[in-house]
Amino acid sequence: MDQEPDLAAPLPASTEALAAAPARPPTAVALAERVQREVARVVVGLEREVEHCLIALLAGGHLMLEGPPGVAKTLLVRTLATALGGRFGRIQFTPDLMPADITGTSIYRPNEGAFRFQEGPIFAQILLADEINRAPAKTQAALLEAMQECSVTVDGTRHALPQPFVVFATMNPIEHEGTYPLPEAQLDRFLFKVQVGYPKPEVEAQLLDAAHRRSQLASPRELGVTAVTTPDEILRLRQAVLAVDVRPDLPAYVVQLLNATRKNGQLVVGASPRAGVMVLLAAKARALLAERDYITPDDVKAVFLPALRHRVVLDPAVEIEGGTSDEALVRILDQVQVPR
Repeated sequence: MDQEPDLAAPLPASTEALAAAPARPPTAVALAERVQREVARVVVGLEREVEHCLIALLAGGHLMLEGPPGVAKTLLVRTLATALGGRFGRIQFTPDLMPADITGTSIYRPNEGAFRFQEGPIFAQILLADEINRAPAKTQAALLEAMQECSVTVDGTRHALPQPFVVFATMNPIEHEGTYPLPEAQLDRFLFKVQVGYPKPEVEAQLLDAAHRRSQLASPRELGVTAVTTPDEILRLRQAVLAVDVRPDLPAYVVQLLNATRKNGQLVVGASPRAGVMVLLAAKARALLAERDYITPDDVKAVFLPALRHRVVLDPAVEIEGGTSDEALVRILDQVQVPR
């Protein structure tokens, strides 16, 4: 699977400049540098994917990693969760998984003579939903309330989830055996869908050289990864994202892009207004990671594909001929005039 095109310049992250600056409260740039450094102890060649994960985290969204088996999707999330700290939960999705296995259930306590709610693995701050498309729609739906409202309702009682709450899901391409298509409502809960392909030969050689020297059973923590942030710091940075400025012409630019998806002959379903809100939030988080308090058109373009590829539906006739939604979205980016 091809890597998505790099539509914007890489984020500036000057270690020398940060070291020379006077002491100040933690910044998104410093957080990104620390996290990238820790993840690189275990995972080779997925810097772009880590950046997208951080954008989703700071924007208050959820992220899906799609790719064939064996490209380190699960390892990336486990390592990232270790570096971020906080409470980690993992759900391995299978065809026989039940909603209660995710949310938890009320269990009768004989010594108390009453039912008491037993929390499920969803009660975490960083949740790995592994191979999410191997469970049927009924089970996937157990995530809907949690991803939208940060709570779950069991037996008529609402239970709040710990904050920050973010879902990192992995999935195999839909054409693989044993997979179920995700409902559109489920897909729409994800801020980003990031495609993870096979690494370049030189990166793969580096990966193999590192991997054969360590135990395949070792956890990220056993391989030297440590927590470099706290949930409180992440929540503070989320507030900083909300304060990033959006100049007046950029919402109109995003609307033009959305309208173009609705009128594109290769797409049978275009992007909704919620997609536009997600694009702007992701662009603001990216700007903060670039140490800016304002967004630019390049921020919008950089997040457009991962924020839209799972929210539009390609015409089946175009798909049969080998076309992709990414190709349609890239053409839209090229055709819509960028504000100056």
